[in-house]
Amino acid sequence: MIKHDSIEKSLPLMVIMIVIALSWGGLVEIVPLAFDKNTTEPVDGLKPLSALELEGRDVYIREGCHVCHTQMVRPFRAETERYGPYSQSGEHVYEHPFLWGSKRTGPDLARVGGRYSDDWHRAHMYNPRDVVPESIMPSYPWLFTNTVDGRLTPRKMRALRTLGVPYTDDDIEGAKAAVDGRTEIDALIAYMQQLGTAITKR
Repeated sequence: MIKHDSIEKSLPLMVIMIVIALSWGGLVEIVPLAFDKNTTEPVDGLKPLSALELEGRDVYIREGCHVCHTQMVRPFRAETERYGPYSQSGEHVYEHPFLWGSKRTGPDLARVGGRYSDDWHRAHMYNPRDVVPESIMPSYPWLFTNTVDGRLTPRKMRALRTLGVPYTDDDIEGAKAAVDGRTEIDALIAYMQQLGTAITKR
């Protein structure tokens, strides 16, 4: 049997033992989640993003919105009273990649869907200080003139379908027509207006 002090005095042996301990701990914590229905099955009412919402999500990622805004309400009273029901794994099974985030320069957006009107979002994105005077968020005026290019939307949906998102052939075939000519602000607002609604509308 290996004595404890001999492990501490041997760097290679110590590294091996740490790797074994971390690997075992990871297996014990992570593997059961792959078989837990709460983490692998969608919550009731969850639908895949529409073509316009999917393009809006890409705008959201491109502009770095997830860097300053989390999309994860933690199960603490202070958070649920401010933002609404805590986030559940089943809400995010169609997200690739997930956008939970870890930093809140701005408020959490997990339950922002339906909280404000489309017009409010437009004013906020064009100049945040018009609606929130103390805001430090930058303005995004180019979203109002940039249009969505739908040529890649069907390919995105096909790729997501291989990951388990239940897009139908009709969804994919109509994707380009659904987004062509729409502005990026239309797409972004469509994405934001559905955030968290699978839980809050139940």
